[in-house]
Amino acid sequence: MKFILGLFSLSYLLLIGIAIAVLGVVFVFQMPGPLDEAREIQIKKGQGVRDIAQMLQDDNIIMNAYPFMVGAKLKNGGKPLQAGEFLIPAQYSMANVLDVLQNGTTIQRKFTVPEGKTSYQIVQILNDTEFLDGDITDIPPEGSLMPDTYFYAKGDTRMEKIARMQSAMADFIAEQDQSALKGLPLETMEEVMILASIVEKETSVPTEYAKVAGVFINRLNKGMPLQTDPTVIYGITNGEHKNEGKGPLGRRLLTKDIRKDTLYNTYTRPGLTPTPICNPGRAAIKAVLNPAKHDYLYFVADGTGGHAFAKTYKGHQANVAKWRKIRRNQ
Repeated sequence: MKFILGLFSLSYLLLIGIAIAVLGVVFVFQMPGPLDEAREIQIKKGQGVRDIAQMLQDDNIIMNAYPFMVGAKLKNGGKPLQAGEFLIPAQYSMANVLDVLQNGTTIQRKFTVPEGKTSYQIVQILNDTEFLDGDITDIPPEGSLMPDTYFYAKGDTRMEKIARMQSAMADFIAEQDQSALKGLPLETMEEVMILASIVEKETSVPTEYAKVAGVFINRLNKGMPLQTDPTVIYGITNGEHKNEGKGPLGRRLLTKDIRKDTLYNTYTRPGLTPTPICNPGRAAIKAVLNPAKHDYLYFVADGTGGHAFAKTYKGHQANVAKWRKIRRNQ
């Protein structure tokens, strides 16, 4: 009888001890954490709960890894911890930290590549983007990168972002209806990309894309040279445009520049340039595949950000005179 009572007492004490331990874990799990100011943390793909808990303890975000591991198995049905970057506020309890890692929103880092940038300029954007790793060994082919806003996480590499932009461009081109080429003086999607890059550099007004594309299509149909200044500039810079607030050349385009023959000078050479002269966006590409139908052969800036169009050289000269007067007054 004494033996049975002894076992009962021991079991009772054991249960009390377990209950106290559980209450202690719950208390530690819910109490404010030691972190004195908000901190960003990164959880890598494939990182296990034990490693995450130890990292949090080492970084003084939680006091002890063990209660965190227990909580991770019990809280929210043991929902997996997410990979990504997270912001942990100061003095967050283990329960709150776990909730962030199970259900929270990751930190959204992003960079934007505007339409019409050369590949050299896009590489500069990536080089200036903080928290990206690695070097870009070669400038990507012109026209291979899709302008857009891209999200990334700390530690992603620049070459991964290049691959993402190239994949986005390739996917978009593959989605286009190439039967539209039958009605155009263009034989391949590469030629579409070349003309789209010229359209992109000629106007920053999206509503003009199709109209400008129509001018160049009309010129190609008539065997006229495209005579577009951005191609002259690209032939001089090879896409390595200056960024000093004075234009891609660092100065104004001169008559001697237009007369200087390069592979890209559409004043001295007929037809399209050998490659795109920038990375066009979706709207410019679609505009070339679906150009506006009209009789315009010329256009020049009109002083409002857009362009004045003309069907004859005489009409064009009148528009040029107006533009020169506006520029003098400016």
